[in-house]
This record gives sequence, structure tokens and C-alpha cells, in this order.
Amino acid sequence: MPVRPLVFHPDPRLNRPAGPMALSPEAVRALAEDVLDTLGAVGAMGLTAPHLGIPERIVVIRLQPDEPAVTYVDPVVAWASDERAAHPEGSVSMPGVIEPVERPARVRVRYRDLDGVEREEEADGLRAACLQHEIDQLDGVFWTERLSRLRRDKALKRFAKLKGQAARNGA
Repeated sequence: MPVRPLVFHPDPRLNRPAGPMALSPEAVRALAEDVLDTLGAVGAMGLTAPHLGIPERIVVIRLQPDEPAVTYVDPVVAWASDERAAHPEGSVSMPGVIEPVERPARVRVRYRDLDGVEREEEADGLRAACLQHEIDQLDGVFWTERLSRLRRDKALKRFAKLKGQAARNGA
């Protein structure tokens, strides 16, 4: 399947919640393959259909290049621990900017797999952070909204500076 172009911050599509999946099973599989192929091409750990400008609730996660990818259709956080943990986060839609984000340390996620089977998964550590980050994106919450105002402003200025440098260098 094709690698699709990414949507970059501050594109408003990144802040629009994706609706429940309404595609046919074949279209869901095709979109999931495109998300997976794009994830591999950009070297990300997680990617959503909204990162491609498509308002559908699909997440693909592969934390290590040598592990199998997992596709989550219509995922929701069903439970989150009171315990918190911080992990460095960034986005393919805002390349070059990474900040620690504090989130629940453990979560239980409810979703459907590509066969339409309802599933639940408990996760902690990096997988829990990645799932929450990508589900936020499906809900129209860009990762920088989880930062304090001061850190968010600094991150946005740093990204603007990086974009300006890239434009000057012809990228």
C-alpha cells in the first residue's frame, strides 16, 4: 500500500476528533496498511489516520522495528492508573521537538482488531504512554496540549524556528 503524506502542525485536522470507524472491513484493512507503511517510512513508534489527514479512529503501534505492529480500531482508554509517569514525546507532525509528558503510568485500552474482534489490552511504561498519545490524537488533542503553557510555548517557538531553518535551506 502507499506511503501517505503527513499532516503538519498547525493543520486544524490535527485538532479534530475522529469519529467512530464507519468504513467497510476491506477499507479498514487498506487504511491500516497505509498507516503501517507510513509509520515505517517515517520511523515512528505510533501513527494514526489523522496524522495522514484522515479522520478515522485507527492507530498502529510498533515500539521496536523488529517487533510486529499492532493495529487498534476505535481504541479508547477504559481505565487509567492514579500513578503517573513521564516519557519523552514528540510527533511526526511536529518533527524535531520532544518534551517529557506526564501521563497515567498504566492503562487498559478497549479496541477492535482488524478482524473486528473486541479486545482489551493492559499496558505500562512506553506502550502505555504511546497508546495514550495516539488515542489523544484521535480525540483531537495534540500532544503539546499536555504540556504546561510555558513548555508548550517554548516547544511551539522551537518548531517555528526549525520550520524557518528548513525553509531557508530549501527543504
